[in-house]
Amino acid sequence: MASSREQEHSAGREALAKKTFAVVPAFNAGAEIVDVVRGASRHLSPERVLVVNDGSEDGQPERLKQSGVWVVDHDLNRGKGAALNTGFKEVLDRGAEGVLTLDADGQHDPDWIPGFLDSAGDADIVLGSRMKDPGTMPWLRVTVNRFTSSVVSALAGQRITDSQSGFRWISARVLRAVPMESERFDAESELLIKAARLGFRITEIPMPALYGEELSKVHPFRDTLRFFRLVGRSFRWRRDMDLLRKSGVGP
Repeated sequence: MASSREQEHSAGREALAKKTFAVVPAFNAGAEIVDVVRGASRHLSPERVLVVNDGSEDGQPERLKQSGVWVVDHDLNRGKGAALNTGFKEVLDRGAEGVLTLDADGQHDPDWIPGFLDSAGDADIVLGSRMKDPGTMPWLRVTVNRFTSSVVSALAGQRITDSQSGFRWISARVLRAVPMESERFDAESELLIKAARLGFRITEIPMPALYGEELSKVHPFRDTLRFFRLVGRSFRWRRDMDLLRKSGVGP
């Protein structure tokens, strides 16, 4: 029989799940997105799982629509950051108090969602970190991820071991407070830096790295350039966030 503490914990998780929406950015994700949507719907509910179709050409978003899945479309591919920002606006307009983001290609197991909800009560952002057990993650990606995470940690002023992880829970108050600029993969690092500078608490939970035969949407040269541009812009962001924090924006 569960203890009273366990029952309270379970009740808190269930209450948070009812106020949490999932946003799944998708660009030519293939058949894997079906299992992602099904899994997220099982832990939340179908009406709180949003797929943002970022100009896909594989027909999957249209098939999802036909099966009753909530899908919002970009006519053209605008980038993961733009897809996330579209999704954030949609779910906030529907009253979300927390938002789970997970990739559409199957690298994020929806069965980890309860772990995010368990940790969300003590944090404003919960990151799923793959760095404690990189497993099958390609060694080059491990090396690059550790380097970029160390840079983002320094800029944010909080230790972050997996800044590139797209599997995260974000409170609505973070999304309302943080003004976003980036529209590509660098948006995920921008959000962490700005949220941390505003004083929001970021925590992590360990999760496995799941890699199959899917092709990465990251362009090594182009996205590396974007990251270094992000580092340059971050000095302005830090100043701007410090000013916003002094004006009362933040936790």
